[in-house]
Amino acid sequence: MGCVMSKKILAVLCTALLSCQSYAMTVYKYTDANGVVTYTDQVQAGAQVFVFNDRMVERVENDIKLTTRQHEHGATLLLRNNLHAPVEVELVLEQQANIAGGIQAPLRKVLPARSTTTLVTLLPDNPAQPVQYTPKLRHAVGDPRLLPTTSQYSLPWHGGPFRLTQGANGKYSHFTPKSRYALDIAMPEGTPIVAARGGVVVKVENQQTGRGSNPAGNFVRILHDDGTMGVYLHLQKGSVGVTQGQRVAQGSLLARSGNTGNSTGPHLHFVVQRNIGLAVESIPFDFNQPVNSLPNFAVGGE
Repeated sequence: MGCVMSKKILAVLCTALLSCQSYAMTVYKYTDANGVVTYTDQVQAGAQVFVFNDRMVERVENDIKLTTRQHEHGATLLLRNNLHAPVEVELVLEQQANIAGGIQAPLRKVLPARSTTTLVTLLPDNPAQPVQYTPKLRHAVGDPRLLPTTSQYSLPWHGGPFRLTQGANGKYSHFTPKSRYALDIAMPEGTPIVAARGGVVVKVENQQTGRGSNPAGNFVRILHDDGTMGVYLHLQKGSVGVTQGQRVAQGSLLARSGNTGNSTGPHLHFVVQRNIGLAVESIPFDFNQPVNSLPNFAVGGE
């Protein structure tokens, strides 16, 4: 999606984002007679309210498979984790019938990356009849038992200097648990995006054009050794050069910045997250140098 935003409008937005304390700022989108798309916090004739959607649709449910192995003693429930990251799961068995003793408490476990785990074996009250149940599965990427070991990250781009357009707790879009401590950095499309910290690539999206179906646009999610995850959003279509399961070092080229998904203009949305217990939420972090400075290529870069 093409977008032109004047310096004056950017200044207004930044001021409003920093000063607004108690509610999410309303942003209006309009197109002038020259076809220029502008975003502003001021009501304009013919403008439409720009609705931000914080969903980060990574479809991890397709990677967590619950299967049942029937045998002469009953049924064994197995969970397969196809992700290159541990996953915390919780299974509740509803509408139980013919299960010896019953399973009252939720079954919770952390599945290692790329593993199959036996969750429980169900024995029948009446061996002549099958056990019956309706499974309800919840899951979250990451191991909640791990704790962050650093809050310092290198700048995840080459070039600049660039400008922070929305910081932590920004009232435009950084007010939900998944993005509360995210940072938006305005930069031209095609800017090299590099790993702020080394780790394993868990999930990527590379084929979205414009707004597409995923508000995150094209993205890369990297799992760090301490269980935290760095997520790089709104990347340029076809620019992601890493694959799921690949280990990358700090400073490694990941992709190029873009303007895909629910984006008001070309920028990088960077956030650090961790599983806090069946919920992935953003956590505070700092860059090891000011955003509006050139990256220090002597530290953690190429």
